[in-house]
Amino acid sequence: MLDICLLGSGGMMPLPYRFLTSLMVRYNGSSLLIDCGEGTQITIKEKGWSFKPIDVICFTHYHGDHISGLPGLLLTMGNAERTEPLTMIGPKGLERVVSALRVIAPELPFPIIFREINGPEEEFALNGYRLKAFRVNHNVLCYGYTLELDRAGKFRLERALELNIPKLYWNRLQKGETVAGENMLYTPDMVLGEQRKGIKLTYCTDTRPTQSIVDHAMYSDLFICEGMYGEKDKEAKAKEYKHMTFYEAARLAKAARVKELWLTHYSPSLIHPEEYMDGVRKIFPSAKAGRDRKSVELDFEKEE
Repeated sequence: MLDICLLGSGGMMPLPYRFLTSLMVRYNGSSLLIDCGEGTQITIKEKGWSFKPIDVICFTHYHGDHISGLPGLLLTMGNAERTEPLTMIGPKGLERVVSALRVIAPELPFPIIFREINGPEEEFALNGYRLKAFRVNHNVLCYGYTLELDRAGKFRLERALELNIPKLYWNRLQKGETVAGENMLYTPDMVLGEQRKGIKLTYCTDTRPTQSIVDHAMYSDLFICEGMYGEKDKEAKAKEYKHMTFYEAARLAKAARVKELWLTHYSPSLIHPEEYMDGVRKIFPSAKAGRDRKSVELDFEKEE
């Protein structure tokens, strides 16, 4: 199960009722943060979640509204006596940017592992899930992210018995491990059926519509996407500054056949995004206006 919270849904500048861009995902005792805009710490506290399990922080790009909350967050994590390593993932220049921000957070009791993204896309295996970064189209180097949680096939008891596989190996094989027995090697495919549908989350912001977004968001259970402008007369402005309108995001969601779309990264001038949702849902009915601390639990599909 993935526990997901859109911590901040604003772009450019924080507002009294809307903090800047950030997403937090919890899975199996660990937490992943994508972007860390101003106000991220406040929304984590308001949500009632903890800073300590955050072990991965990803950045889409290095504009201030996506990273300005990082120094304070690092200080808070350090004051919580964290000693475990923290992994950071982001575009080229990651270590240089973070090191510059750390001038005001120089002493930390934990190491930081920097993993810069190379090329148009790159996949990372982390904490039991797969995270793929893919390049999008903003006015600086920028990436979207897809997080996938795979689900193995069902354990086939009859096959285990037929092959005389010792019972003490069953649990490990079911978890996907290869086991060396006394006389032979046992592999998961010997006892597992076809892989079942997993869970998929896609997040992208600060970009024009691109085919890479459609390709990587395909069949996502949840697609969180920038909707900078809801006003239909703002499309020219969106193109100029390489952002997206609500309606462009909805067309991407439709093309990618996702289950649900949340809009985020609103312009400060957009006071009531929900006022524009009727038009958005004419394009993609399962669209929702994101808001700070909007949350959902994504679980595996129930089987008959």
